[in-house]
Amino acid sequence: MTAVAPPIPARMRGLNRADICDVNFQEFVRDWNGDTGARPDDADPVLPGSALDAAGFLELLASQFVSRHLDLMARVLRVQDKVFYTIGSSGHEGNAMVARLTRHTDPAMLHYRSGAFMAERFRQWPGDGAAAMDPIVDSALSFAASRDDPASGGRHKVWGSKPLWVLPQTSTIASHLPKALGTAIAIDHARRIGHVLPVPDDSIVVCSFGDASSNHATAQAAFNAAAWTAYQKLPAPVLFMCEDNGIGISVKTPDGWIARNFARRADMDYFAADGLDLAAGYGDVRRAVEHCRRTRRPTFLHLRTTRLMGHAGSDFEIEWRPLEELCAVEATDPLLRTAAIALESGLMSKNGLLELYEDTRRRCFAAAEDADARPRLSTLAEVMVPLAPYSPRQVWAEATRFDHAATRAAVFGGDAKLPEAQPPRHMAVQIGNALHDLFAKYPEALLFGEDVALKGGVYTVTRGLQKAFGGKRVFNTLLDETTILGLAQGYANMGMLAFPEIQYLAYFHNACDQIRGEAASLQFFSNGQYRNPMVMRIASLGYQRGFGGHFHNDNSITALRDIPGLVVGCPSRGDDAAMMLRTLAALARVDGRVCAFLEPIALYMAKDLYAPGDSGWLTAYPHPDRALALGEERVYGEDATDLVVFTFGNGVPMALRAARAIEAAHSWRVRVVDLRWLLPLNEAAIARHARECERVIVVDEGRRSAGVGEGIITAIVEAGLGDRPLRRVVGANTFTPLASAAFLVIPSEADIVVAAGSMA
Repeated sequence: MTAVAPPIPARMRGLNRADICDVNFQEFVRDWNGDTGARPDDADPVLPGSALDAAGFLELLASQFVSRHLDLMARVLRVQDKVFYTIGSSGHEGNAMVARLTRHTDPAMLHYRSGAFMAERFRQWPGDGAAAMDPIVDSALSFAASRDDPASGGRHKVWGSKPLWVLPQTSTIASHLPKALGTAIAIDHARRIGHVLPVPDDSIVVCSFGDASSNHATAQAAFNAAAWTAYQKLPAPVLFMCEDNGIGISVKTPDGWIARNFARRADMDYFAADGLDLAAGYGDVRRAVEHCRRTRRPTFLHLRTTRLMGHAGSDFEIEWRPLEELCAVEATDPLLRTAAIALESGLMSKNGLLELYEDTRRRCFAAAEDADARPRLSTLAEVMVPLAPYSPRQVWAEATRFDHAATRAAVFGGDAKLPEAQPPRHMAVQIGNALHDLFAKYPEALLFGEDVALKGGVYTVTRGLQKAFGGKRVFNTLLDETTILGLAQGYANMGMLAFPEIQYLAYFHNACDQIRGEAASLQFFSNGQYRNPMVMRIASLGYQRGFGGHFHNDNSITALRDIPGLVVGCPSRGDDAAMMLRTLAALARVDGRVCAFLEPIALYMAKDLYAPGDSGWLTAYPHPDRALALGEERVYGEDATDLVVFTFGNGVPMALRAARAIEAAHSWRVRVVDLRWLLPLNEAAIARHARECERVIVVDEGRRSAGVGEGIITAIVEAGLGDRPLRRVVGANTFTPLASAAFLVIPSEADIVVAAGSMA
């Protein structure tokens, strides 16, 4: 039975709806005159036929009160600039049941209406110092953006806790679903490769979201991938919890849409529960949780909720929603039904219920006032400290660590077949050799993507890797970049080292938010407590002799360079590629960094530099104890001072060829600097080389409107070297066409020579 609120008096119609919900509850309790049963024992059902016992009900009630009063406190104190977040959980307090029925070691990725879930999960903490883990205190610190906030350190209001395995989420719609699925898959995959998990082997992943978010393309990708996984009988124990309140900001979800869309979906098991009624809903929630844990299948829990007080404090629903509709919604307040159960069961009196309600209010306001007195982030250094950790000595030690000689010898087939014992080879071969080396070094390493297994990728770079290390560590995925990068984050959450492959740079843009909004932001929003170490390999850039057009010649590096905390490396030759991969793996392993390794497709098979047959672009394989320092450039013609050319990737061999023509035409000695690292740029090195040379050319195959060149030029100008003659050789602001027309839009060697001539 759903409690019915009394009609709203005319005098209250202009009040804030939060105040009305608050008054509704108190008046409902004071005016209640129903029958009271005999008080049940703690282990007895709270009401006849309920799966919820009396003791459990009282704890859930307390968690619901905590959640509600955090919302009410936030609405009051936001106008005093003591609180900086007002998206509330009111109406969703039934998610506390899911927290109670799962474990604190079940990784949880929650949407923003999860206050009751968090309050209840805090109750599960078994460790020492439990008194110091107070959901009210911790939440108040987060609301106040306090530096002492244990979840994010004052960087954002997130529901998160390292001890409770709640990974902090921001507000990007549904973007956390792919990594929740990836984490679930990783839990069972770990056993197959002998990896020790940081959580129990039978853990499940809890992932909550709203009914409106379920329609998002990212959510649909996760649902599809979950079903695709289950169809192949692979474990994926994720509990997708759709908290259906029937509205997204102001857009209503059609009645019955969620059930229609998910109840009969193959290979994803559907359960429905009433989140507005603890006594009625508890058994259904328990069945869903137990099913997910027992079957290891993706499970969809459709939890009925409502939304009270609008989307956030700035959403004045009374301005756009009929009053009668608002009153009807407020009559479904789950706390009214919770109060009715407490009174009907005889567990609490009206006075006892109101005293607990007011005591919870006092605790929330006291915690908020205390949080407001705590320090906030006050310097840029404080804000940025968890974003991009870098431990140079430890990273270098890890990158050059060589203690797997026997393993790699077995992988390559004996000492005589080790790659360093072979003649110089082209880049594709050396990247493949480096991956074999890294997989011998890191037993927790996994490589996956489209076509990477037996085929070895479109360009055969990963050929032989699956044969050497097996299908449990090298495997194909479905053709969806969002899922690939979600998997990478899931494996990282479970302590594995992921090497996801994105087939072309153009395809990365389909799933950019998995890196920008999720993976690269996790250390920042968790204050360094959680991390997503990975090395994302992307076949990239242009110059493929007119083949494939834009989608196989994408030069949009700017989309990557704009992601805070990301490391982007782009080698131009095979030995650098091998050493860079070792450094990227070490950055991921030591500092938890998210890394992008851009592999220039046009240089995969390049053998010659100046003339056909000269083998000038083949390189020997560097011994496994060699690596590159982050930011370290490669310099050709170190002593030259007439002209310096800054470039990367395809621009390097082009610049070297152009340098010969420039030297012949102008008698200049030319220095070519291969930056190799595109994010962060080594601004000090750029300034040093520019200072030592009379003229500067920047060769950037990215588009004129946005590329790498702007960063190079800015570094030069900010170093006080803007008086140097400077030219930029850059791609046109267009997509890349097919055939010979492709060479009209990307820089050429002739363009470099012309740029030099303009400075003569």
